[in-house]
This record gives sequence, structure tokens and C-alpha cells, in this order.
Amino acid sequence: MTQRTLGEWLAYLEQLHPSAIDMGLERSQRVASRMGLGKPAPRVITVTGTNGKGSTCAFVASLLRAQGLKVGVYNSPHLLRYNERVQVNGVEATDAELCEAFAAVEAGRGDTSLTYFEMGTLAAFWLFQRSGLDAVVLEVGLGGRLDTVNVVDADMALVTSIGVDHADYLGDTRESVAFEKAGIFRQGAPALCGDLNPPQPLLDKARELKCPFFLRGRDFDLGITDHNWQWRGLDAHGRAVELHDLPLLDLPMENAALALQAYLLLGLPWVDAQIVQALQATRVVGRLDRRQFDWQGKRLNLLLDVGHNPHAAEYLARRLASRPPAGKRLAVFGLLADKDLDGVIGELSANVEHWAVAPLDSPRARPVTDLHEALHKRGALVTSYDSVAAALEGQCALATSDDEILLFGSFYCVAEALEWLARRSTEEAANGIAG
Repeated sequence: MTQRTLGEWLAYLEQLHPSAIDMGLERSQRVASRMGLGKPAPRVITVTGTNGKGSTCAFVASLLRAQGLKVGVYNSPHLLRYNERVQVNGVEATDAELCEAFAAVEAGRGDTSLTYFEMGTLAAFWLFQRSGLDAVVLEVGLGGRLDTVNVVDADMALVTSIGVDHADYLGDTRESVAFEKAGIFRQGAPALCGDLNPPQPLLDKARELKCPFFLRGRDFDLGITDHNWQWRGLDAHGRAVELHDLPLLDLPMENAALALQAYLLLGLPWVDAQIVQALQATRVVGRLDRRQFDWQGKRLNLLLDVGHNPHAAEYLARRLASRPPAGKRLAVFGLLADKDLDGVIGELSANVEHWAVAPLDSPRARPVTDLHEALHKRGALVTSYDSVAAALEGQCALATSDDEILLFGSFYCVAEALEWLARRSTEEAANGIAG
């Protein structure tokens, strides 16, 4: 049989199961058992939450790697390349490694039908298990209790935040969402929560499983000023630990606070300067991601963010209000049809002077007419475009070097912008060589 390329494998995975999402662990557990997939590393840290999972995973991994540990990270979704989902010590898995892993899962699944996400998660576990890791940080894809990541028992479970999203699968209340997310807790293993007001089902599950439970606002917390931030937490013996005058971060410091508490409980060396350096070095593409680029003789400012629900939009609005541009703020916006459009734009409308809206390259995209109408009803100045690239170029034409272009709303939206930036970079390099 001719070996498949990564692109061919991904196309194959998309048509392998009748449903894109099919919640449940039984199929994945059966295949993992056949493949001999056990614990992928001595330390397993699983992260769930409505928002903030990606940056929390990145902070935890940075702190662990600063101690010389070999760390695997599993994230989803990806922005540009599937390889982004599986990383070892910050290096993405190669096409060849992923193809080998998919082939191993394909051989192991027999007649068991797996979804795209299930195949990908088991492939990541297979790669991690062969990599001689000290720790893995696993990001839950959807919910927690029935997510394939939950096939592996977590030594430590982190819940970043709890809001209503994916209501068709997780229910339409914070209580139902909390119940699903608490499904990653394990008997007697530490459970951490970054939500200041966790719903009762989360607390009940931690108590039922006798989990040492660490709650933001009670056991650990942070304080942020205009110039720095502070953190306090508890070690595994209940002793207080504090950090003062920390440099402000571009990524959410609430998620850094949760990661610090997780790191403290692992009993690894605690060196203030080393910890600060690890936090400052943490980057996540597409999350409060600031870029500068040249456009027709102007140096322009771009802020990319994948915030696509009201909870994320509310956080983004607070960060924008705390850091206004010297000039105007212009937005480029696209959203999927299953997201709360009014909830998202309601949080951000006060921070934007002109909107450019565009359809996304997805069958799940919300029509651009819906975006335009919803913003127009709020009295916003809005222009519609045929694509994210066209919308971005439209705002570039309007912007000055004092302005900020905010591009947000969906992974698809940010991915198209990143591709646009990459094309520009390639064209500029070619023109430079030609010149």
C-alpha cells in the first residue's frame, strides 16, 4: 500500500466516522487498550475550561521546561498546521511522525469507528509514550467527562473557567458545564479551579473524590496594577508562597496564576527569577497576539485573538480598555453560526470605532449579513467584505500607525489572517531579493 501523506491522512480521518463529534470514551478506551497505550508520562496534567485552556497549558509547560523536564503538550484546534496540536519541548511533531502515529492507531482500531479528534488524540498519546517524557500537559477538546483526553487519568486536573458554550453537548447552564468539566477529576488527585465562582457540581465532585481542591480567590490569587502583578498560593503542605512585582504579561495573568499554583503543587524547585523568565517567555499564537507589519509605507499594529464567546469577549474587552491605542481601534470580525453573536459584540462594541466583517472559510460560518445587521442595530460603523483578507486590507487602508487593528472572533478568522501575514512576508522577501 502507498504510504499516505499527512494531508491524505487528515482527509481520511474526516470521513472515517459518521459524526464529527460523538461524545463518549468507550471506543477510545477499547482502541487504547488494544494498542497498549498506558500513561504517556510520569506526570499527567489535564486542563479543561470554557476559555483560557491554551494559554494555561502553555504556562504550565514553560514552567516545567524551565526545570529541564521533557514535556509533551497536546492542544486543539490548530490554526495553520495540524502539527501544532502535538509538541514535545516546544517542537511540533513532524509530518512523518504524525503519519506513523496515525498508521499505528489505524492498525489498532480494527473495526472500531473513531472520530477525527479521537484518532488524533490517540495518535498523540502514542507519540508521547514513545518520547521518554517527564510530563504531559493535555488540553481537553470539549467538556471533559466524555472527551477522549479523559481516557488518561490525570495526576492533576485544572479548570480554567466555566461559561456556557457548546450548549448542544454540554447543556445550557453553568451547572451542567461544570458537571462535564469535573469529569476529569480523579480520586485523591489535586484539582484546581481558576473560576472565582465555580458552580456547585464542580465542588461536589471534588468532595466526592476527596480531591485536594485549590480555588482561586481562596487558596491562590493574583492582584494586577498598571505596572505589575502579584501572586500568592499554597504548597502541598498548606504553606503560603508569594511572588511580588511580576512584570505584566500579554497573555491572561489569571491563567498564569492557575499555572503557578499547579507548578507549586508538583514540589519542583521554586526559583523566583527562573519562574518569572518562564512566564515572560510564554507565547500562544492567536491569543492576545500582538504583531506589527508594514503596509504601503505605514507601520501598523495588529492584535489577534481567538475569543469567540461572551466569556472570552468580556475578558478581551477588559484588556482592551486597560491598553487603549494612541489612535483608533478598528476591528476585523468573523464568527461561526453556533456562537452567541450578540453576546460577543455586546462586550466589545464600546472598544471599537469601525468594524469590518467577513464570512469565514467554513460551512459553519455565520452569514456576513447577520454580522452586519447585528452591529448596525447597535449603531456601529460597519463595512462588509467577501473575505477576511479583504476586510483586513480594508482596515489597513484606513489605519494609521497610531491605530490598532483588532482581528478576532474565531480560529478560522485568525488562521486566515496568519496566512495573509505569511503571504505578505513571503512577497516582501521575494521583492527584496528581486530588488
